[in-house]
Amino acid sequence: MVSTTEDVARTATERRYFTVWRWHFYCSLYVFPFLMMLAVTGLIMLWVSAMTEINGERTIVTPGEAAMAVSALEVAAEAAVPGGVAVTYIEPMGPDRVAVFQVTGEGGDMTVLLNPYTGAVVDTFPWRAGWYDFATEIHGTLLIGDLGDWLIEAAASLGVILVVTGVWLHWPRPSVRGGTTWRAALLPKLAFSSRGAWKALHGAVGMWMSVILLVFLISGLSWAGIWGGKMVQAWSTFPAEKWDAPLSDKTHADMNHGAAKEVPWGLEQTPLPESGSLAGLPAVAGAVEIDSVVAFARGLGFDGRFQLAIPGEETAVWTISHDSMSNDGPDPSADRTIHIDQYSGNVLADVGYADYSPWAKAMAYGIAFHEGDMGLWNLALNTVFCLSMIFLPVSGLVMWWKRRPDGALRLAAPPAPQGLAFWWAAAALVVALGVAFPLGGAAIAAVIVLDLVLLRQMPRLRRVLS
Repeated sequence: MVSTTEDVARTATERRYFTVWRWHFYCSLYVFPFLMMLAVTGLIMLWVSAMTEINGERTIVTPGEAAMAVSALEVAAEAAVPGGVAVTYIEPMGPDRVAVFQVTGEGGDMTVLLNPYTGAVVDTFPWRAGWYDFATEIHGTLLIGDLGDWLIEAAASLGVILVVTGVWLHWPRPSVRGGTTWRAALLPKLAFSSRGAWKALHGAVGMWMSVILLVFLISGLSWAGIWGGKMVQAWSTFPAEKWDAPLSDKTHADMNHGAAKEVPWGLEQTPLPESGSLAGLPAVAGAVEIDSVVAFARGLGFDGRFQLAIPGEETAVWTISHDSMSNDGPDPSADRTIHIDQYSGNVLADVGYADYSPWAKAMAYGIAFHEGDMGLWNLALNTVFCLSMIFLPVSGLVMWWKRRPDGALRLAAPPAPQGLAFWWAAAALVVALGVAFPLGGAAIAAVIVLDLVLLRQMPRLRRVLS
């Protein structure tokens, strides 16, 4: 019989612990498979980008006395592909690296690597068709388009609840954990002998990685179709009205290749300017061609390479871009996108990091961190993080296996506490997260409807899922 205020408080805390554990458990059933997929594909993209290359840019050549004109390299690249028309030029990463062209031909888009000193074709292969882009497609859409994007967004939304509940569960609390200290919570003994040992490791890894996981979830959600595309990105995108230039029906996102995100986040939904007016500021003097535009870009003094989109339509523009997200340079604050009228040579738009909205600035760094582009420390940290995101589902499965009733066909969910007063703070938090992340809210609502309507009408199914 509970006889003291301390006993009452301990009992209430224990009941709340089971409530939070139950939510943590049910969220994990949906989130963990996606977390494993994102971690594995993330590792593939991380190390393909770090060790090899995406478009062959790291291919080494012997430096010569002087590089050829880019226009001559463009002719050589187009000649290497039947019916070829160059659409993108990538400046060499260094004096001993190849020049890269994206060339559209009879067989689709091809990558052409050229020795910038001799014009010799070093290699050709399909554009953005390697393991990196295959992993990117899975990472973003599960290869099933918008439906996959929505499923992943729901998982990431519930992942926020998973992090919050996990931290609450593992937080040192004498009334629940029998005097667990911060040292024991964060530095448990490395053992795999019992469910308790697995639980300690699971909680410690989760605590260490909780903040990083939130950064990954929020930066990923900011690119998702509903929360990102319809809400956060729509509110934070750069306003094209600042440009005194006619606007196209196309947006910057049309410059991306498939699931690959190459345009800065804050510009994706911004319309592109159009060529053919007197707008803009003088930039390229004389004939406006690839050599003069490249010379202008080189004069801007980028720390690293730049990429040049070549206009292929009457109203299209030359676009010079340099951003850390595309591995052009190491510093997100050096991002810059410049559009040049193909007839007048005037700069129609010039957008740098300083012009981004606060959220877009955060995303510039968040995405570079997410992709491991900020140095060796970032590569090492992201590798440990991805491996941790594989360990958490595996250890969760092991804990469930050790806890489940022997021989019983049951989900063995944590028991629902009895006699617990309505927990207004937790309910308010769940509602707030559900409203903030619509697909996560829809998943929460579905679980509540399932529990209140379907399962109560089907006792046998309820016992299996209990």
